[in-house]
Amino acid sequence: MTDKSETSFAVVRFNERTYQSGGVVAVIKGMEAAQRTLNDFDWCQSAEHPREGWRYFLEETNLQPGMDPEKATTLRQVRLDLQETEPSCGHDKALRTLPMTIISISNRRRSG
Repeated sequence: MTDKSETSFAVVRFNERTYQSGGVVAVIKGMEAAQRTLNDFDWCQSAEHPREGWRYFLEETNLQPGMDPEKATTLRQVRLDLQETEPSCGHDKALRTLPMTIISISNRRRSG
């Protein structure tokens, strides 16, 4: 198993009903700290947000821990846009420097 204590993770907000992205809300160093942060965001959202479909997930990234969430969102979107282009366009090398792996998705459902 790979040591994830030095790896960066983006906590990303999304709507599972509409597929709308809420962007990166935090970039955290280490799997355990990232999982705690994911849980904190999940439990701190208002009751209507989960009913509306809002969830969080962790994504392994090379973004700098603690960076501004708005800047992280912009960089993440550039990476996603590059992934949608053909590798023959010369972006395959750039993609290798921008890893993205979904690690964990919040799954909490509130009753009521």
